[in-house]
Amino acid sequence: MKSISITDRILLLLTVLLTAYQVAVGVDGLDTFAIICYTVAFGVLLVACLLLIILGFEILDSSLVVIVSTIIPLSLSLGLVWEYLVEIRMYYLAFTIVGFLAVVITRQVTPGRAAVIVLAVVHGIAGMVIFLLPIVLSIQGITNWGFIFVGIGGALIGIGGLLLSFLKTGRPILSRDAILSILPGLLLLMTIAFVLGFALR
Repeated sequence: MKSISITDRILLLLTVLLTAYQVAVGVDGLDTFAIICYTVAFGVLLVACLLLIILGFEILDSSLVVIVSTIIPLSLSLGLVWEYLVEIRMYYLAFTIVGFLAVVITRQVTPGRAAVIVLAVVHGIAGMVIFLLPIVLSIQGITNWGFIFVGIGGALIGIGGLLLSFLKTGRPILSRDAILSILPGLLLLMTIAFVLGFALR
């Protein structure tokens, strides 16, 4: 496995600093539950990046990391739905709970193809919400144009999740080393997009 380099650690450290800023500053004027969702998402991202810095890429082989990282797109997408799609709040809350439990159960009880499919479906739905909803809201004028950056961040998190999912199946789109080489930069770009989007909304 590719060892983590100084450059990788610097990129991850910058990501940690940005996520820490977002957790500290937060998003004002929102429903308390939406703020909690955003805070949890960025908090988990912060911890995940710290673990990568300290323990290296080997930690990605842990099923626990896959389970915990699922919280990021689920929590972020739930915050967006809770804030902007009031009529389906409870349905999407139910999806996030069931989806997370499904990932946990399949990872622990039936690892393999079923676990990968469940992970892809849960991440895919959450990723599409993060990608499409901010773009649609911006186009409709419900939010400022800058909120599109959240959608861009959603696209980047989707790309990262897709690459790691295929890597877990043993049929990676890119080589393992190539994926691990671009992962720190991808995480940083994703975080920059999210921070910009929430700041310019």
